[in-house]
Amino acid sequence: MKNLKIIVTGSEGLLGTEISRYLEQKNQILKLDLILGHDLNNESFVRKWFMDNKADCLVNCFALNDHVEERKERGTFYDVTLESFNRFLQVNLTTLFSVCREFARNNKKGSIINFSATTGIVSARPDLYNGGHKHPAYSISKAGVINLTKFLATHLAPNIRVNAIAPGGVEFDQDQIFVSKYSALTPMKRMMKKNELNELVEFLCNSGSSYMTGSTIIIDGGWTSW
Repeated sequence: MKNLKIIVTGSEGLLGTEISRYLEQKNQILKLDLILGHDLNNESFVRKWFMDNKADCLVNCFALNDHVEERKERGTFYDVTLESFNRFLQVNLTTLFSVCREFARNNKKGSIINFSATTGIVSARPDLYNGGHKHPAYSISKAGVINLTKFLATHLAPNIRVNAIAPGGVEFDQDQIFVSKYSALTPMKRMMKKNELNELVEFLCNSGSSYMTGSTIIIDGGWTSW
């Protein structure tokens, strides 16, 4: 018999795939992802889906990100369109709020785990992007995730716990120059591996974290400790 029923949003992404694969060894996983035909920006869909699918935990891995990719040229914040700025806020904050709210509306108890980022705590460094800038709305939205987590934690306690994880940079397909520069700025001298959050997510889903709510756990190899 499976231990918990866990919803993983963004289940087909870089972290979502790893987290889902790890958790489903002991738990029943319900997957939500745009690739699977689930549009979380559609409030009507979100309302109905969560009404029909009760669960013990919600792990929110979905997000609009501004990935570093080889040969991708970046502008500066002067080049950012307001349309793109609003899109980050829509997906990473408004839609996240909608998903969390519907989980809480349809479950009497449980645990919600949101994903912020180190750039939601400190600014993205301009010297990492070859004269360009990481999209400012990504960082701003991830800062908002931390406060949204605190808001939900205080309003849903004691029945539903809400915590956030703020990861550092995860290595996937960045060019080697970026990986080397990022690693040199990190006390652990490397980027995160994509499976290094699995056991932390499991801990936040389970009773071992029963007195934790409103917390943001930074997992960044010491990036924000300088």
